[in-house]
Amino acid sequence: MPKQNSQGDFMNYSELHYILCIAKHQNLTRAAQELYISQPTLTKHLQKLEREMGAKLFSRNGNTYVPTYTGRKYMEYARKILQVKQDWEKELKDLTENNEGELNIAVPLMRSSCMIPQIMAEFSEKYPNVNVSIWEEAYSIQEKLLLNDQLDFGIFNETREHPKLEYELLKREEILLVMPPDHPLASSGYPSPSDRYPRIDLSTLASEPFILHFPEQTTGKLVLEALDCAGVQPRVPVRSRNTETCVKLCMQGIGMCFTPETYLQNMDFSRKPACFSVGEKGIFTTLSIAFRRGTYLPKYARDFIEIARNK
Repeated sequence: MPKQNSQGDFMNYSELHYILCIAKHQNLTRAAQELYISQPTLTKHLQKLEREMGAKLFSRNGNTYVPTYTGRKYMEYARKILQVKQDWEKELKDLTENNEGELNIAVPLMRSSCMIPQIMAEFSEKYPNVNVSIWEEAYSIQEKLLLNDQLDFGIFNETREHPKLEYELLKREEILLVMPPDHPLASSGYPSPSDRYPRIDLSTLASEPFILHFPEQTTGKLVLEALDCAGVQPRVPVRSRNTETCVKLCMQGIGMCFTPETYLQNMDFSRKPACFSVGEKGIFTTLSIAFRRGTYLPKYARDFIEIARNK
């Protein structure tokens, strides 16, 4: 029978981290460097644990350590135990009203500059002792960081739902057509009592140049679909991934552009652009919150989300 350690089990929190780190690097030297311990010390911990369990956690091939079946099962439970420990520590802080902590979030690169300053102004006033790290990344990198337990949550402007993540709608936002205020068509929209902006039919703009996002971007994809439905084959002198660049080029008279409303609300203009809702239904995009399924979000994380939802 395998022996048990002095605590009566095969797991303590340090050992859990050690084994996961060895598996991550598949090398003891690199794992020891990340853990800030010596390689001989890490070797002793691994040998002691394997001896107590009566099973090998890794197969060795030179300096490469590959998890065995037992090792993979150990790591499966190790991740669960560490997640429960992490969740409890977060909840305990909420229960003791200790408004200190860390918040790691990911935001789409093009959204960060127009969203985060407004959110942080209110959040920092309420939680001055919470340190916030903002990762400005593409969707695929955000998802990987979430699954690797490096983020509390991510803000997505697109979702391809992953079974290990949970999603919440953050907000639904209109994509507006933008042109300079002195454009010949700037006063051509038709008003609607229930709308914040006058409406314009894309079919009337077939001869106009457009500054568009790339088709693989959310805004670019939605706009191209709307133009296609209106029977417009757009003339595109400039494409850009950066929404602010699109708006500034538009204001120089190079072409009309499309942008989510949030950007316009958070940009400084020497003269206000003419903005329009598109067609009868408009063009809308959504922002979603994603976090690991079953994870505990502390109160300050929930408050950050609520502030973002109301901006």
